[in-house]
Amino acid sequence: MSRLLRTCFAAAFIAGLIGASSPGRAAAPAGPAASAPAPGTSPADLDRLVSGAMAQYRLKAILVQVSSQGRTTYLRARGESMAGVAAAPAMHFRNGAFAFTYMSTLLMELVDRHVVSLDEKLAKFLPDLPDAGKISLKNLADMTSGYADYVYQPEVLGGTTRDPFRHWTSQELIRIGTGTPMLFAPGSNWAYSHTNYVILGRVLELATHMKLADALRQYVLQPMHLTDTKGFDTPVIPEPVLHAFSSERRADLGIPAAKPFYEESTYWNPSWTTAEGAVETTSIADLVRTMIDVGTGRLLSKASFAAQVGPNLVGFGHSQPGCAACRANTTAFNYGLGVLNLGPWVTQTKSFAGSAASAGYLASHGLAIAVVTTNGAGAYDAKGDAVDASGPIFASIANLMAPDARIAMPK
Repeated sequence: MSRLLRTCFAAAFIAGLIGASSPGRAAAPAGPAASAPAPGTSPADLDRLVSGAMAQYRLKAILVQVSSQGRTTYLRARGESMAGVAAAPAMHFRNGAFAFTYMSTLLMELVDRHVVSLDEKLAKFLPDLPDAGKISLKNLADMTSGYADYVYQPEVLGGTTRDPFRHWTSQELIRIGTGTPMLFAPGSNWAYSHTNYVILGRVLELATHMKLADALRQYVLQPMHLTDTKGFDTPVIPEPVLHAFSSERRADLGIPAAKPFYEESTYWNPSWTTAEGAVETTSIADLVRTMIDVGTGRLLSKASFAAQVGPNLVGFGHSQPGCAACRANTTAFNYGLGVLNLGPWVTQTKSFAGSAASAGYLASHGLAIAVVTTNGAGAYDAKGDAVDASGPIFASIANLMAPDARIAMPK
């Protein structure tokens, strides 16, 4: 499997929490924090945790923001974006599967407006796709459609390794994902698959009669006041940029373990990660705003909010031969609609090309946390694999600040 893709999807966060097999420099001076600490935890406590995590995971940079009751109580940037350039909280980076959260929010807004229903079949929009008459919009949004993940098909695996700058279209990705045998009958199991959200992106365009980027901006990004979150058709990232570096292609390129190999990956083309119009860049402040708004259901009706973030899949799903992504949803981990529920925490994550992020909201405490990381050269092993450290660091901060709502940690 390509190292480029090994930790690409949102479920990498799950792996980070239950024991991932796939994820330093001296810290730069810490940025200023708000004067009031989060209840029960001092900035010094968090400083020690962040510094320890940076050394433990051999990170190049880490950004952390904490909000309590809507007020920023902790904000730090440590390490370097690139040589001689200190990391800063205002830096931009790719947001990966956070776009799934925005797409599911748009879907539920359309449900509230009676434009679509979750039970509507895909055949109404894309009748030529396999099993379109059996797959509902809910099956796409909650990953129960049975469509295989295009990410793990040879065409994408090999293509991204050979040319990480290649542009992929949604049409190509849908063709690859639906051209592979179904993992299971629609609605009979659960498996994380990017194919679902690329198809859902096309459905949202047809339902709104708008380009996906325009619909997301009008219905989600602007109402959430996400001024740093923008969609791009190219690998551009607005300045200031949090640069990323990777050794993920080492084994695939046949580079010996003894030979140094650590390449800049900031501008690798992310077009294969999700639907056209949903490939976005963001900031840590926007991640915190996102999780607060999603975790409180600010844009949705009560029914749609419950459908998006409720633990509705607990007890559903099972492991299955030939389906590595198939698994049971539990109270500790369950999928909503474009969000990951870790117990009472509503979360999302991204991991791509040496950069990762995890963010979440705990409604009972009014607590939001976001962690962004980039890997240093020492984070990679002899095969070019690294741990996505953002998930374990997020969980450690969450458990420190809200010990009564603990996230399960690796044993």
